[in-house]
Amino acid sequence: MLVWDTRLLPVERIVVAVVGDSISAGSPLWDPDPAVRAGIPRPDERSQWQYWAHRADHRLEFRTSAVYGQRTDEIAARLDALLVDPADALVVQGGINDVVQGVPVEEAARNLAGMIERGRRAGLAVAVADVLPWNNGDERAARDIARLNELIRGLPATRLRFHDTLADPAAPERMRDGLSDDGDHPSVEGHRLLGERAFRLPEPTGSA
Repeated sequence: MLVWDTRLLPVERIVVAVVGDSISAGSPLWDPDPAVRAGIPRPDERSQWQYWAHRADHRLEFRTSAVYGQRTDEIAARLDALLVDPADALVVQGGINDVVQGVPVEEAARNLAGMIERGRRAGLAVAVADVLPWNNGDERAARDIARLNELIRGLPATRLRFHDTLADPAAPERMRDGLSDDGDHPSVEGHRLLGERAFRLPEPTGSA
């Protein structure tokens, strides 16, 4: 597997496998599944953080398996199929649907940890995204998101700071105005910030 060093000449291609939910799928304006995308009235490929990360670094090639509405246990069930093809790095993203459905956040964190371990055993550098603010949520959801993100900070992977990149400093339980069109998902501008500011290549050591 590729180990990169930015002090050396750039490699031609870095394949990043992404497993997640609707945040990584690009909802509501995009989906990696062409059949799902066919049902979107005006699909916009800019509605995915991967699009912007690739524009910032053309070496990156993203291979995404992300499904709207899935919990971390359901995301984990798809991981092996994603890793059949060779990759250099893995991004694990999920947790908001566990919060929405009332799954204990400790269980969601264990599922994320299991995916990280499976990626590391496959020889990949692994990153984990923390959970975005949920503008349409209630106080219980905000507490659960904060607690889950606290648990994510302790996982053995490079942490992608999705939450703080989009959070309103005056109301951290919400994405800032203009960064979400529906209160659930990032807007195109939100995805741009995630791709350009929050994404970074995971360290091969898995350090945070």
